[in-house]
Amino acid sequence: MSIISKDISKAIALLNTEDIVAIPTETVYGLAGNIYSEKAIKSIFETKKRPFFNPLIVHIPSIDQLPNIVAYIPKKAQLLAEAFWPGPITLVLKKQDTIPDLITGGKDTVAVRVPNHPTILELLNQLDFPLAAPSANPFSSISPTTAAHVETYFKDSIKMVLDGGHCTSGIESTIIGFENDEPIIYRLGSTALEDIEAVVGKIEIKNTVKSQIADIPNAPGMLARHYAPKTKTILTNNVFEAVKLQKEKRIGVLVFKTKIESPNISSQIILSEKGEMPEAASHLYDALHQLDKQDLDIIITEEFPDFGLGKSINDRLTRATKN
Repeated sequence: MSIISKDISKAIALLNTEDIVAIPTETVYGLAGNIYSEKAIKSIFETKKRPFFNPLIVHIPSIDQLPNIVAYIPKKAQLLAEAFWPGPITLVLKKQDTIPDLITGGKDTVAVRVPNHPTILELLNQLDFPLAAPSANPFSSISPTTAAHVETYFKDSIKMVLDGGHCTSGIESTIIGFENDEPIIYRLGSTALEDIEAVVGKIEIKNTVKSQIADIPNAPGMLARHYAPKTKTILTNNVFEAVKLQKEKRIGVLVFKTKIESPNISSQIILSEKGEMPEAASHLYDALHQLDKQDLDIIITEEFPDFGLGKSINDRLTRATKN
């Protein structure tokens, strides 16, 4: 029996009894629980097999609730929230004492955002608590952008996936922290760097690659290997040459807009024939899921132009191809 449902009242009942529910957002599906329930939050970590040092993102229904979560809001954080919320920007700010350390990986900061998806906003507005919701996938696996992806991962370990259709942005939120009140990019994401800089000026990108164990990350999504298929995957700026090197192998290819002509390719997915970055980002994880199911020997992915959402897509593909 399928665990996928559009019944928000069922999701509310489960969340109110400290259970966890997979929920849709505009970026990816999340595995959600009451931020004030130790039972629910531990269940998220255990279900995902996510290390407890890796912080979670708190989801709230509106900017008005931000002071309930954070103790201090720098001026540029306020500007970013006003410009992009609801939307795929996560802010990492000094937390209120009421926010459990379990949420923040023991840090004194908390990651928070207002998602831009009608289903989760309706859900959040009917709950008396915010939701912690990391991506609804096993730790380091490909993120889910459909309810079916989540069901494939967790059909035996969670009770419900709240169906909100395909995630329109398709990659996770951009995460921004603050040092001396100045914004710093901790994770590239669905909001392009250029759009952010139009609001707050030039912004530093923190070294976002952390080892799996040695370094405690400042924010979610900063570990070196993440978003990864089970199939060996490589990233290259010359797919045609990379294909030629993989003789007598079942090869899957993922390209931006131009088909690669080669008899050696078993399966090929073009992310956007129109060459549109938002469309490519929206389809990225679903394409990786499709290729990962095909019993291939290797997946070869194309490096994107290094601007706009191309930077964010390259970030995800780089992590997906880490050994």
